[in-house]
Amino acid sequence: MKSSPFPYVIITTLLLVTITIMCAMNLPFNWIFYLTVVGQASVVLMVYKVLTDNYSTDKTFEHFYEDFPIDPVKAKAMNEKFR
Repeated sequence: MKSSPFPYVIITTLLLVTITIMCAMNLPFNWIFYLTVVGQASVVLMVYKVLTDNYSTDKTFEHFYEDFPIDPVKAKAMNEKFR
């Protein structure tokens, strides 16, 4: 079964947002400190999982962004314009 890095990203994000809320609510320092240490470790784990994910695509820079499709002929003209 393929492991996805998205749960690590979601858990780390929620943990760090929780720490921010805890700081704003003036909760005890030791809770914030220990969660911050756990948060830093989860950031390192998240980065490792994202960078070592076996993801491949057939897209190139000629495809630009998926949410803004562009004609390859126009893309080549734009590339020539900015050179």
